[in-house]
Amino acid sequence: MAFPALQPTARDFKPGDWPVKTYSAQSGAEVRILYGDTRSKMELSLSYDNISDANADLFLAHYNETKGTYNTFILSDETKSGWAGNSASIDTYGANRWRYADQPQVTAVRSGRSSVKVNLIGVF
Repeated sequence: MAFPALQPTARDFKPGDWPVKTYSAQSGAEVRILYGDTRSKMELSLSYDNISDANADLFLAHYNETKGTYNTFILSDETKSGWAGNSASIDTYGANRWRYADQPQVTAVRSGRSSVKVNLIGVF
């Protein structure tokens, strides 16, 4: 099962950083070594407000299918809908995989309607 193909109503993105190791001498001199050419530890929070309970259930089913935070997956193009910038900025040139940072949060809005918040971590 693929990540639900719905456009989020809100998106919060932290671009992560390149893998850098810093060594400090007693004198205060600093040496920094770059251990890769791609950002890591990206964070993406997606909100889906006032969606049907059936659509909210898609997130719970996907979370169960990926065994929670264990398995990784690729985001659907709809996840980036509404972003006018370069989609590679959010998804590292389309090569990024994602995993859940924690369980989806489902809030009942009214009968038959819910809001869902999903927190993801980018991995390679």
